[in-house]
Amino acid sequence: QLSKVIFPIGMYQKSEVRELANEFQLPNRNRPDSQGLCFLGKVKFDEFLASYLGNRPGDVVDAMTGDIIGRHNGLWYHTVGQRKGIGKVMFPLATAHGPWYVVAKDQGRDIVYVSNRYDEDDFARARSEFELEDIRWISGTPPLDVKGTETDAEWSEVRFDLKIRHGPKIVQGTLMLSGDGSTGNVHLDNKDGGLAPGQYVVFYQIGTLECLGAGVISEKHWAKFLQTQQNETSTSEEQELEVKR
Repeated sequence: QLSKVIFPIGMYQKSEVRELANEFQLPNRNRPDSQGLCFLGKVKFDEFLASYLGNRPGDVVDAMTGDIIGRHNGLWYHTVGQRKGIGKVMFPLATAHGPWYVVAKDQGRDIVYVSNRYDEDDFARARSEFELEDIRWISGTPPLDVKGTETDAEWSEVRFDLKIRHGPKIVQGTLMLSGDGSTGNVHLDNKDGGLAPGQYVVFYQIGTLECLGAGVISEKHWAKFLQTQQNETSTSEEQELEVKR
């Protein structure tokens, strides 16, 4: 079936399609790009999710202190990097210390972690480094410059242009494959505002926009952060018990 698919404007970039629409005076030439789930129409996003997924309340926790500062109605209503709307599920005293951002979600315990220090060094690593899985290449094999030599490690660190999630923004970073080449580690040159497991990362040849392959951000990206939080919480609880004794 894929061999019979035709993309009549697949060789054009969106900016070029816009130019052609203006040239041909198409009636929708000035229509803005669609955002989010455009098929919902006037239905609010939260209402759409509620109708299919319902509610499953849980705690909103300060990622730096472990304090419970709110109650959410379900993990699916919130995304990593979210700022708008998070105040609605936080306690009034906490909202005054914002702005707050969603930094992680613990599905096993229904916890939404937030922080008002998202732009500080505390989250620099979590916003610029992550592990990938299910890495695949259009050619069927990794590019030659990714492979190491007989005297070096099996894989070499290589720079790519990268696209994370949807949208037009291209960023730069490096990829170091591991194991059989289906997993790897990415270091971004600059921090990203919404890295989360399950998001696709697409690799492009630098400066050419030639798509080479893609991978999926691993659950390990949250696992490291959540493990750190659980360890710190356990240590704090043990210290409190020791003081009471």
